[in-house]
Amino acid sequence: MNQQDGMTKQEMRTLKKNIAIRFSLIPLFIALLILLPAWTWRYWQAYLYIAILVIPMIIVISYFLKKNPRFLVRRTRTKEKEKQQKLIVILSSIIFISSFVIPGLDKRFNWFHIPTVLVLVADAIILLGYLIIFFVFKQNSYASRIVEVDENQEVISTGLYGVIRHPMYLGVLIMFLPMPIALGSYWGLIPIAILPIILIQRILTEEETLIAKLEGYKEYCQNTKYRLLPFVW
Repeated sequence: MNQQDGMTKQEMRTLKKNIAIRFSLIPLFIALLILLPAWTWRYWQAYLYIAILVIPMIIVISYFLKKNPRFLVRRTRTKEKEKQQKLIVILSSIIFISSFVIPGLDKRFNWFHIPTVLVLVADAIILLGYLIIFFVFKQNSYASRIVEVDENQEVISTGLYGVIRHPMYLGVLIMFLPMPIALGSYWGLIPIAILPIILIQRILTEEETLIAKLEGYKEYCQNTKYRLLPFVW
């Protein structure tokens, strides 16, 4: 047991292999979802957006491979256990796919022209969302991709978690709501506008699980009033 965070060399090799496969396919899949409907290679907004996704992703993965590889193991879990969460994942996937495909079609048929400055502002906001998620990951090593409670998991109540109960979902909203604008499309805002509704439902069902299974979470909810937006909800 001579690897970081108590992981063996074999476990680290397996983790790196899984990450290499998973996180190389995701950018390729997104690129295809955008570029195929656009039917052109001349789409600088798409390339900039993909770069904004990929470059920080590489930095974050490299950081956690060195500092906390167990966290990355949790983030590679994708199979939800609760039926309702499985449905939420399916709906979210449809929203995300639509939000990539529609801007591509927008580009192909020239439905709208978005000024370059708006595209760049949207990209900057996306980076801000990415930064928030990174700080969430640093503060909460139990931030799994699925709704679950691990053995020995503790309630995190400091940092961003001292302000709202679900800062990662706030980061997700900041990161993805401007995505259609970053891709040069107004029409893409229609499907992505449904994302907050989906996340609210996920938060409510997730909190039911955490209150039932995570010791101290009910008290944390009483002390930290707001779930997603300070002074709002």
